[in-house]
Amino acid sequence: MSKKPILFTQHATLRLARGATADEVIACIQKAPWRPTTQGRWECLWEFPFEGYWNGKRYNRKQVRPIFVEKTDAIVVITVYVYFLPKGGVKEENHADYL
Repeated sequence: MSKKPILFTQHATLRLARGATADEVIACIQKAPWRPTTQGRWECLWEFPFEGYWNGKRYNRKQVRPIFVEKTDAIVVITVYVYFLPKGGVKEENHADYL
């Protein structure tokens, strides 16, 4: 993992409204293993306790999955996916190696 500054595109900043915080995205990038994805991008996944309601439903875990690129001088977050889970655990089987 890199110690470069982590920057957010406008799109990624708007996606935070779907339930993640900038601090959670940064923690995810700093703690979770990175996996290559398409077009030279990276992704990672980290699960956080939630214990609350989202869109009228109760959840107790959420997963944050940023998509980002590593530039020479910074990591740039392109978008952020957030998954809310009622009982915790990995939403997608292919992400089991992240936790």
